Amino acid sequence: MNNPSPGPNHGHRHRRVPLLLAALTALTALTATAACTGPARAARSDTDARTASGDPTTARPTQASGASLEGVWRMDGYGTLLTIKGRSLRTYETTAISCLPGSVTGTRAGVPDAHGRSRFTVPDSVPITVSPAGADRARLTMEDTVGRRTLHRVDALPDRCAKHPPRDPRAVFDVFWQTYAENYPFFRAKKIDWAAVRDRYRPRITDRTTDDELFAVLRKMIEPLHDAHTQVVVGPRQWFAGSRPGTVLPTPESTARIDKAITANLGPGVTWRTWAQGRLAYADLPGRIGYFRVTQFSHYTKKGDYAGDVAELDRALNSVFTKARTRGPAALRGLIIDVRLNGGGADPLGLRIASRLTDHPYLAYSKRARNNPQDPGKFTTPQPIQVRPHRGPVYTGPIAVLTGLLTISAGETFTQSLTGRSPAPTRIGENTQGVFSDILDRTLPNGWSFGLPNEEFLTPDGHTFDGAGIPPAVPAPVFTDKELSTRRDSALTRAKELLADGIHGTAGNGG
Repeated sequence: MNNPSPGPNHGHRHRRVPLLLAALTALTALTATAACTGPARAARSDTDARTASGDPTTARPTQASGASLEGVWRMDGYGTLLTIKGRSLRTYETTAISCLPGSVTGTRAGVPDAHGRSRFTVPDSVPITVSPAGADRARLTMEDTVGRRTLHRVDALPDRCAKHPPRDPRAVFDVFWQTYAENYPFFRAKKIDWAAVRDRYRPRITDRTTDDELFAVLRKMIEPLHDAHTQVVVGPRQWFAGSRPGTVLPTPESTARIDKAITANLGPGVTWRTWAQGRLAYADLPGRIGYFRVTQFSHYTKKGDYAGDVAELDRALNSVFTKARTRGPAALRGLIIDVRLNGGGADPLGLRIASRLTDHPYLAYSKRARNNPQDPGKFTTPQPIQVRPHRGPVYTGPIAVLTGLLTISAGETFTQSLTGRSPAPTRIGENTQGVFSDILDRTLPNGWSFGLPNEEFLTPDGHTFDGAGIPPAVPAPVFTDKELSTRRDSALTRAKELLADGIHGTAGNGG
């Protein structure tokens, strides 16, 4: 939906924060008086999938290259080419009909290390590391996204990468449609015939189509997907992002009512401690139960950089998960984690919290990306992502996780990362939003921005929660008008009851 906020950040750094919830950053910071696109990573992948499919964007691999990173690289999945020349790195966004300069440019810091790895600084983003991985192969990683991407050396950029793309509305439409056709994984699950969408709307576009008319068409094309990771942006005041039916963004008034309801149901005399500009909050409740609220996995500091987010999160976690709360006679008997108003952010921050909740490693989820422009069923090989225990105090007791429709993106991958924990957490509330992928940020020939998901986050049995969201084991209303008008919080109350009772018979809901 359109939103009166001053506009989202379209840079690479915040690609995990859905455009739909840009306003949540300002709305869900829990105050003290409440006493709150770009490259993603893939594993080893279907390295021949794009070539076998006859994908025109795929250049022919060269034969031998040694460990040098100099040259042109094709990324498995993501429709991306990458060039490294001297100290410079840059990306190109490609489809079968287009090649546009990407949003990511980097400058190598220093010289390659002994293994040939190069680290590139990127304006307004985290550094990119590119590492040789055998003959004509390399891997690309970034700190603020889980996993890695596989790169394959190719001869050269396609000729069209050197040409200025036409800005004609028909060319804009075609690039938009083609990018979704080659990368969006969920047309079949959402019962959308994308070819029929093109047949319906393409005849309406001419060289005289106005910007307003073109924007209206692009919006109508993706609106039926009901996907919070789909978006098209003309400027700060004109943009659209999808959403699941029933999604209602909080307002300052509703957020204040929510905070009052939570406070009233935590118990008398409970005091808060907050970090991360209010996006992290903790309280000790009666009966040795802890309450930990996380409303964002980004923007923890005024500077807004990922390194600062990590440092601030660690500061909070060190204060919450102390030796006294995790071991001994005063240790917590249960922990409530509240992500009902979590607008997303960086997945690794969620894994960082999960690492404080286990004393042994386990599978968080597996991640894969669509990897064949012609076949929506072809993906990169799933890359397992692990939760690894923190080297310090960890809490291993019962957990209740509160979720709802505004548990979105990284809030959902965090929730999913806890399902393999032992003992398994009990999820209470409502289904999450149902969007997990990094947002694949793209630019149109006329300079507009748009985004879409192209990945799946899988359970051990290969299931994905995209669309439907992660369901609760214990359904409970979440922030309904009826609840808020009487300052009730049924999900929180139920979590306290179950933890006090030892959560008998409800923990086995790993999804």
